[in-house]
Amino acid sequence: MEKNWKRFAADSDFRNRMERRSEIVFGIRRFFREIGFLEVETPTLVASPGMEPELDPFVTEVIAQDGTRNGVGLITSPEYSLKKLLAAGYERIFEITRGYRNREPWGGLHNPEFTMIEWYRIGADYRAIMEDLEQLVESLVKSLYGRTTVGYQGREIDLSAPWMRLSVDEAFRKYADLDLGEMLDDVERFTQAVRDRGCETGEGDTFDDLFFRLFLRDIEPKLGWDRPVILYDYPHQMASLSRLKPSDPRYAERFEAYVCGLELCNAFSELNDPVEQRRRLEHERQERISQGKNAFPIDEDFIEAVGRMPDAAGIALGVDRLVMLLTDAKSIEDVFFFPAADLFGQRKGD
Repeated sequence: MEKNWKRFAADSDFRNRMERRSEIVFGIRRFFREIGFLEVETPTLVASPGMEPELDPFVTEVIAQDGTRNGVGLITSPEYSLKKLLAAGYERIFEITRGYRNREPWGGLHNPEFTMIEWYRIGADYRAIMEDLEQLVESLVKSLYGRTTVGYQGREIDLSAPWMRLSVDEAFRKYADLDLGEMLDDVERFTQAVRDRGCETGEGDTFDDLFFRLFLRDIEPKLGWDRPVILYDYPHQMASLSRLKPSDPRYAERFEAYVCGLELCNAFSELNDPVEQRRRLEHERQERISQGKNAFPIDEDFIEAVGRMPDAAGIALGVDRLVMLLTDAKSIEDVFFFPAADLFGQRKGD
């Protein structure tokens, strides 16, 4: 298959898609500026690029003029830096930036270098971010096509607000016939339930391992085929950087949005307890060590910022996946001029 940059002139569908990509990015900026957000820029090369055990940041060195070497990595997300700006006093901020994740598939839904937007609101929780997301996507599809529906992979999807809300508990009951709430702190029972549903399990499986084994097979592929679905209130084990629900701390105020089985985003009511934040990062750091992965230093400025940060909510949205949805692209490779497979390897079918 010909590389993307070579097919641009002759392939009108690809050319139109890439021109629409430009319109989408412009529309994102316009949307946030019109509702009073400040666009900011933060570094992509940092000492602590991310602590999530499932992610593999790109690592390199910064070498000073005197030869001093400092280990650094490319960000998987700008979250740490943006929260420092919230702690500094900014109330509504957004950033469109590049993110980097190694050891992931090329093509489909993944590219090692990708575009994302994160935005944050002070004095808000994840419900306000849900509304931002709905309004953003609806404004983009209206601007592109003059309507609220879009065709994606043979389906007509209505992107108008409000989107369907579905709790994680409800999703497991509906699609996996499993009462997740009864198993949140009983890994042995959860293991048996997952095994009973035909999934393989292994010694040492964590709650997250079991969750995703069932979720990726039975739940995610069924989400958002008629209307987008906001999947909310994740188990506390999967809180990441979100706060726990005050009314039921077994769950975290976290949501993801899905359209046609396509995960678009990950959002939180943000944790602002520095002691709890440190505990979570130290736990993740130990997990990285046990897996033989780079154990980056804890960002002490980030811990300090979390302690200074007012109540806030924020989201990371994959711009490339949003472009896929709004331009009916089957693969993420189809929304890049230079996808990784063209730069470093071979496309399927080459």
